Amino acid sequence: MPGHTLDEVRERTLKERDSWWTVHLADPIAVRTVRLLANRTSVTPNQVTVAALFLGLGAAVCFALGYWYFLVLGALLYYLCFLLDCVDGKLARITGTETLFGSWMDYVSDRFRVLVCAVALMGGQYVVASQQEPGAPPVWFVWLALAVVFLDMLRYLNALQVYKVRREMRSHLAAALERARATLSMLEPPESESGREAEQETAEATGSGDRTMSDGGEQAVLRHGIAVLEQILRSHSERETRNSRRAGKQPDMTLPKVDLHQEFRDRFPWYQRFWAALNARRVRTHLFGGIEFQMAVFVFAPLAAGLFGPSSIVWITAVSGVLLLAFEIAIIYKLWLSTRDFFRVVDGIDGALRFSGPSDGAEEEGRETGSDSDSQASLR
Repeated sequence: MPGHTLDEVRERTLKERDSWWTVHLADPIAVRTVRLLANRTSVTPNQVTVAALFLGLGAAVCFALGYWYFLVLGALLYYLCFLLDCVDGKLARITGTETLFGSWMDYVSDRFRVLVCAVALMGGQYVVASQQEPGAPPVWFVWLALAVVFLDMLRYLNALQVYKVRREMRSHLAAALERARATLSMLEPPESESGREAEQETAEATGSGDRTMSDGGEQAVLRHGIAVLEQILRSHSERETRNSRRAGKQPDMTLPKVDLHQEFRDRFPWYQRFWAALNARRVRTHLFGGIEFQMAVFVFAPLAAGLFGPSSIVWITAVSGVLLLAFEIAIIYKLWLSTRDFFRVVDGIDGALRFSGPSDGAEEEGRETGSDSDSQASLR
């Protein structure tokens, strides 16, 4: 049986868009490693995940020793660790061995690696700097370790919540579309007794009561509203591809893509050109995320410390932390504008179609009274 070709590995494993570090400094090596492992060995993705974890622990040991030659070795080990971290998910996809447990392993090992390496790197530099200046212990290394761990967890929690809110907005729009279709079917005059019974059931389901809905103009408005909702659910410029359904090694459910970034594009008209230029190179617009932050702290900072001294770690970590926060704030701002567009679309459609089912009323009440239900809380 012929093995996997390099083009096949790229097609089936590379994400449509990824971080610039991964695209340029990891994927070219990772896809060749995946092809080798898939064709020539029986190595499993979970074994690769474990190997990456041990490389990360080896990097932590080197960081803890603190001297420049150990810092250089630790930076190299951390890069190899990240490289294997890119390999395990790709290997799972190309071999069809994606599992929920593998996704859990990947996530936990990543977080554990960052925690251990942050404590080891800053602790090692604390010891080295204390030996060089016994009377002035550099307490800022302790704060840096806490800051690195905090920022890493912050960006993961923020990513999960943003993902959840966007899925809920798509779900609500899809539900509004179904309610509109049900109402349109109710507007058509029944042709039989069974049709009248079906009309009554639909009226009860949509909360329209005994309202007479046979006006042709109202039907035309309703059909137009349905067309608008269908267009919204199709209008996102990014296609729903295999990569947007993957989180590590875990296959995911799909929902319609929704374009709710109109206000953001209106405020920043240059963004679409910027997005298109990066998208052509398979690079996401989130130019400084968690991957770049880790590489700055655990690869560039140790190398710079080996060349220029421990103070380099302080400056590189501080600058990378500020950049990470700035891009996370940009994501939150973009999400906020998206939620404004979402409520504008839903309220506008509901108002134009003049129907308000039980779920609509509950939603509106929740928005007015500050209901603490899970879905409404996440969309506030």
